[in-house]
Amino acid sequence: MMSEAYIVDAIRIPRAKAHPVKGAYASLKPVDLLKPLYDALLERNGFASDEVDQVILGCSSQVSDQGANIAKISSLHAGWADTVSGITLSSFCCSGLDAVNFGASKIRSGMDSILVTGGIEQLSRVHMFADKGAWYSDPAVMQSTRFMHMGLAADLIACRAGFSRQQLDDLALQSHQRALVATSAGFFNRSLITLKDADGKPLLAADDAIRATADETTLAALPASFSEQLAMGQVQVDRVYAPLTLQALHSAGNAPALVDGASLVLLANAESCRHKGWAKRAKVQFFANASDEPVQMLTGHLRATEKLLQRTGLKVSDIDLWEVNESFAASVLLYQRHFSIDNDKLNVNGGAIAMGHPLGATGGNLIGMLLDEMERRDLKRGIAAICGGAGLGVATLITRE
Repeated sequence: MMSEAYIVDAIRIPRAKAHPVKGAYASLKPVDLLKPLYDALLERNGFASDEVDQVILGCSSQVSDQGANIAKISSLHAGWADTVSGITLSSFCCSGLDAVNFGASKIRSGMDSILVTGGIEQLSRVHMFADKGAWYSDPAVMQSTRFMHMGLAADLIACRAGFSRQQLDDLALQSHQRALVATSAGFFNRSLITLKDADGKPLLAADDAIRATADETTLAALPASFSEQLAMGQVQVDRVYAPLTLQALHSAGNAPALVDGASLVLLANAESCRHKGWAKRAKVQFFANASDEPVQMLTGHLRATEKLLQRTGLKVSDIDLWEVNESFAASVLLYQRHFSIDNDKLNVNGGAIAMGHPLGATGGNLIGMLLDEMERRDLKRGIAAICGGAGLGVATLITRE
């Protein structure tokens, strides 16, 4: 008999602007970002670490401080029992949500009872592309796989869909405004775990990439980010989408902020919830993975969501709330248009453009934000979706009973 996979808790640290010197977490290691979350899970939920079957974490760049199976090593660093297994996975930006889904599938299969999932990415110490993968470092492989920088892929989406620079900036402004309101109202407080310095003072109280001063004028004044790479991008565009002239439309203002982040999601089966007295906050009802054409790249979550809806028999109108990673403004606008999602149901508390996209940690962040808001509004169904490199996409349906 299939078990249900319930979300017991979902927590994260405030996201900090990535900088090797000035970043709020720059002096810490990735394992240090995770330790307070491990501690908080035990304290908040009253269990012993040796009751956990496995830690499954997403991490996009598994090198340097994020290498050597950080899922296992971070649990040891946090003082958890030696018996807790650990596995780290990478599916680019989808890593954290895939970690949650893989954990849910293990519980649903009956193989495990209690799992900790989530993700980590500390861009202050391990920058994007630090693993020097062949996909973006070997010319022959770049050619055979049609590699194009994700910023140029976002520009391609905007050009093909006919999105203007103003539409991209409008989405970005909405993200900042909604994130400011949510932060001020304390909507994130239940899930936020602060890191403290040696004197016990919080290093960061809230996500610090949100631009309180953002407005139409300041966003419009920012230069396009990928103008100098247009010629390189056009070569790939010509291979798949000719005739189309690529334009540089995305800027630092309508792209996801690069931040350090970590998130953990505690999953358990019904028997464990009953034994521990845990509330079943929601269950991971279904998830789907898919992939799309890799030059356009940032559309895999459309395909994953289509697959999820088709296999569950649900319609868009059946979904009460959506958390879609803001992997550049154009990807969100296209997703919203494709599924005809009401604006008051999508990223209602802002997204990665305002608060940042810590790659491997983003999936856990989205699950926590989605669940908190579903509880606040007393909603039943929510979908979290993320697109990733090379066309990858993942979508997860969570439901409240």
